[in-house]
Amino acid sequence: MAVAVVTDSTAYLPEGFADRRGISVIPLHVTVDDSTGLDGVDITPASLAKALSERRAVSTSRPSPEDIAAVYRRVLDSGADSIVSVHLSRELSGTWDAARIAAGQVGNVRVVDSRSTAMGLGFAVLAAVEAARTDASASDVEAAAVRTAARTRTFFCLETLEHLRRGGRIGPAAALLGTALAVRPLLHVQDGRIVPLEKVRTTSRAVARLVDLAAEAAGDGPAGIAVHHLCAPQRAAELASKLDERLAEGEGCLISEVGAVIGAHTGLGVLGVVVLPGGLS
Repeated sequence: MAVAVVTDSTAYLPEGFADRRGISVIPLHVTVDDSTGLDGVDITPASLAKALSERRAVSTSRPSPEDIAAVYRRVLDSGADSIVSVHLSRELSGTWDAARIAAGQVGNVRVVDSRSTAMGLGFAVLAAVEAARTDASASDVEAAAVRTAARTRTFFCLETLEHLRRGGRIGPAAALLGTALAVRPLLHVQDGRIVPLEKVRTTSRAVARLVDLAAEAAGDGPAGIAVHHLCAPQRAAELASKLDERLAEGEGCLISEVGAVIGAHTGLGVLGVVVLPGGLS
């Protein structure tokens, strides 16, 4: 493809998607105690889960502009004429800013803020790839990513808001939403930020609300659906099954486990649903 697509490791595309579609993925950094590794390379969901269960200190950071520029140069040297680089919300990470700096160093790169993460970002990346396969111009590929990102809705349920509070992704006042016993906080991504939505009692009720919210977001037509989890594969499969039953016009539910960067801020047991009304078409 004349236009190559690059993203970061928080897209959490299902396994094999990036390789099959020629998407270059730039990993963010994860630090466990004093040891730093790459999201999805050195630090896996399983190793993150072990660290969290042992109450070890976990933090995350963006890739450097130099690291990103090296990826851009490699992609361009491999034959691409230009790059569209799509990243998680600048409200959640400095990755977009680092990519913008790297693009200025390399040239022929358009950087997109998805205003989301996980498959809210992933769907935008896939739309960009589909546009690039039609030999669209770089500006048209960029526009496809922007349009798709703007249509996504992301909802998720956590066991606790403490990890988000510690990481500065949610304020102390909002974190009070999830402090009561037997309360499961539901959140969504709004204007690029993680925002509390409501709270429910019991995990089963939280799953039911995720299904309701996804159905409302999908509307009556076709929709792309993705389910995310961390160390909760059975609950994710049950949620996906309920979504398939509820959304007759769904395009099939993708399931993928979030990696260390998102998992570090959500904690174990997170369940999420990303909806793309209208699907990728």
